[in-house]
Amino acid sequence: MISWYHSWVAAIRIARRDAWRSKGRSVLVLAMIALPIVGVSAADLTMRSAELSVEQELQRRIGAADAELSLSRMNVPIYQSPDGNRYAPVGGYDSYEPPKEENPQLLQQSLPAGADVVKDSTGHAKLRTTHGLLDTNLREIDTHSPLVKGRFTLDRGRLPEAAGEVIATTAFLKESGYFVGSSVNARGTNLEYKIVGSYELPSALQEVQLIAQPGTLLTPLDKALQAAGVSGVRADDVYLVKVSGAGGFTWNMVKDVNGKGVLAISRAVTLDKPADSEVPLYAQEPKEQFEASGSTHAVEMAVLATVVGLAMLEICLLAGPAFAVGARRSRRQLGLVGANGGDRRHIRAIVLSGGLVIGAAAAVVGTAIGIALTLGLRPLLEEYLGLRWGGFELRPLELAAIALLAVVTGLLAAIVPAITASRQTVLASLTGRRGVRRANRVLPVLGLIAVAGGAAIALYGTVSEMGSLVVAGGSAIAELGIVALTPVLVGLFGRLGRWLPLSPRLALRDAVRNRGRTAPAVAAVLAAVAGTVAVATYQHSQDVQARHEYVADLPHHSGLVSVSDNSSYKDVPAVREALSKEFSLSLRADVERLVVGKPGCDAYSHEAGCGRAEVIVPKDQRCPLYESEHGPADFAPERAKELRKDWRCGQARNRNFAENNAVVADEKLLTALAVTDPGAVAALKSGKPVSLDKQNVKDGKVTIRLITDPEAADNARSKREEGPGEDKVLPVYQAPDGVKGWGVKLILPAATAKAAGLTTAPFGSYFALDGAPSSKQRQKLDGALDTMGVDARIKIEQGYPGDNSIEMLALALFAGLVTIGAAGIATGLAQADAEADLKTLAAVGAAPRVRRTLSGFQCGVVALMGVVLGSAAGILPAVGLRLTQAREMERFIERGTAMGWTSPGEKVYVPIAVPWETLGALVILVPLGAALLAALVTRSSGALARRAAG
Repeated sequence: MISWYHSWVAAIRIARRDAWRSKGRSVLVLAMIALPIVGVSAADLTMRSAELSVEQELQRRIGAADAELSLSRMNVPIYQSPDGNRYAPVGGYDSYEPPKEENPQLLQQSLPAGADVVKDSTGHAKLRTTHGLLDTNLREIDTHSPLVKGRFTLDRGRLPEAAGEVIATTAFLKESGYFVGSSVNARGTNLEYKIVGSYELPSALQEVQLIAQPGTLLTPLDKALQAAGVSGVRADDVYLVKVSGAGGFTWNMVKDVNGKGVLAISRAVTLDKPADSEVPLYAQEPKEQFEASGSTHAVEMAVLATVVGLAMLEICLLAGPAFAVGARRSRRQLGLVGANGGDRRHIRAIVLSGGLVIGAAAAVVGTAIGIALTLGLRPLLEEYLGLRWGGFELRPLELAAIALLAVVTGLLAAIVPAITASRQTVLASLTGRRGVRRANRVLPVLGLIAVAGGAAIALYGTVSEMGSLVVAGGSAIAELGIVALTPVLVGLFGRLGRWLPLSPRLALRDAVRNRGRTAPAVAAVLAAVAGTVAVATYQHSQDVQARHEYVADLPHHSGLVSVSDNSSYKDVPAVREALSKEFSLSLRADVERLVVGKPGCDAYSHEAGCGRAEVIVPKDQRCPLYESEHGPADFAPERAKELRKDWRCGQARNRNFAENNAVVADEKLLTALAVTDPGAVAALKSGKPVSLDKQNVKDGKVTIRLITDPEAADNARSKREEGPGEDKVLPVYQAPDGVKGWGVKLILPAATAKAAGLTTAPFGSYFALDGAPSSKQRQKLDGALDTMGVDARIKIEQGYPGDNSIEMLALALFAGLVTIGAAGIATGLAQADAEADLKTLAAVGAAPRVRRTLSGFQCGVVALMGVVLGSAAGILPAVGLRLTQAREMERFIERGTAMGWTSPGEKVYVPIAVPWETLGALVILVPLGAALLAALVTRSSGALARRAAG
């Protein structure tokens, strides 16, 4: 026992001294093991720190209060979920009828007696800035109340004390060009507010907002705006409540305010939820209807399990070749141990001790760098996500497990080199001869079996209940199979050398000749790239799906400007000119609307003498589900399912009479709406109206009803009867199916509208942009409209905004970091092992350029082979994860269809999209970068090789 202990102490000392003596090689091996540890520990810290606890989420929403009370907007008794995120009217939506009159005092009447209460009022208005006008959220709340603690964080300055003082978010100051001490006012008013401080909302860093003391901002501003003839500020109120009881705002209190139509977010209930049997909402409606599908969480866990599994595999693949090269570089020292009486177990102990020493050092260094990296990147990540982390959460057990993994990996990676070194004879070790080894024919066969079996297991995981684990396991087995096939694949790559110039041909032949060195290095890069490709493919596929599901209001980079103030229709030409001046337009299509009565009347006007024009849907082309007295409830479930598939029910549920349903314009509008049908263009040019909704057309004609008594028409509509009005029947050209009107259902040429006796008035313009306008341009345009005194609406389609997911961001950063680092380290290791070849070139008189070129191509060849094989290996787990998500979504839709809250026949769209740009960048940039780096660090005049001293 004592002999065993002393032998291991001596082995560790030898390994430590050898590592210190060969600092360059030791640092390279340490980096091999530490790099994945850096990534895993940084990803763990990032996700743990960014994940808010329930208590932290409550503090940011309700501060130090016991509950937040707000109106449910239904004005009838409701049932709610314990967390307050879901609610429904008592009796369900089928029997819900909104009350004819709202009680404005309902919320105040629901406040518990004797409770401390803070009113939180919000609204929005356009405020003047250094650039123009900026849409800003406004808030009134007692910032000095202890109940608001935690809802916002004061950054600079002080809290508002009196009327005329506000504090502004950092995002508002950035967008407006103001600073603490500036004065701000709203358009159309002379009210000025001094900014006395800046703050941030921890969960909404990009929020553009101002806060003032109660009664000093919203009400005075609303009165001033209305006096100026501008739309006022519509305030929404909620109350923060602190009750006197020790139990907080209980579930019984929540149900009590629910009976008055009030929604409650309770701290006590959220932290200690009642049983499902005590939740009336779940007794009335299935609980699954109010919960998100479990597919999102399942797929996130699948992504995490797969990437972490690939990272662990990569650690082994990175460390194994490192110790193999280290053992070969130390073979003379190991031979001396054997020559002085050491046996095989002592040699194995020395090599294993090298793994233990460097693994322990890598654990410490990797964990420390991971912590420092996370701390350094924290501000950037928070700004990118628009979310302050709940804190920097260190979980010692998780970090210790990650660090221990480095130590264990060091030992495991050193096992094969230790066994190989112990089997060498003393003479072979002292002379440096490697001997001749026959190619292993069993390993490629096992590799093929592993690839086929792993792929089959991963695909089986897509239909298994344990989908994420099975997919991760199958992907790892398949990747191990590719690793086993790497020597054979390297040989296949070598056949390309005959068509290459001298330096790359020598590099490729050297890689093939030294497969024992090349294959592990290629496998290391392979594993890193596989993780990156898996994350990139899944993330890109998810992005494609989200883009497909995104519902745009207009074609991309198109917009609509319209005058919302009925009395300002004469200012529409000036609005159009301001639009053309401030924005870079590629097209502007001016439109007018149909008017019944005075020119200032629109579809929503209730003034005397004002009517509206409405496009009538023929009776037999209306959806029966919504024409029935009680809607879908009048039909049997099977009949209702059949009708939902009817083309008539695929249109809008209501017969809208929005002012832009029927517009007067020329063929430019078709271009602005991205309608390319030649027949529609020809019809408008010839003076024939164009219909973009076939539901309105029958026998090639459309009916426009001029309603002079809107109230009588609405009463008739409520009774499922035809309202009074004068009908204008016009022949139209119906655009083909598939043409989107983007809300426009009928386009009338100006001459046709005039001939039919229809009155028109300027409405606005549709336009197409050369590029997305900046915030400064938007503010300038709003400022110009404010100078005119016009209240105009501007809507611009920016397209799908993207998804800032902290989990996907952390995994992508980790995978990319490990890929680049692994490529550089693995190819650097191959270069260190090939140092003898460079010295041979120097001995035979090769030019420095040849040596640098050869070194660069040696590294580039290793990186290129690893990237190509890793790209192929990384596709499999991504495909498996997406198929798993598709299965989960299909189950969710089937359950929803059975319960009646999803439409039958709804298709699941879960695409598998390969990120070709990312793959192209990996295939080109990683090998090119590795080759250039290796060429730069290669000395132009290497020392000549000399015989080792006997």
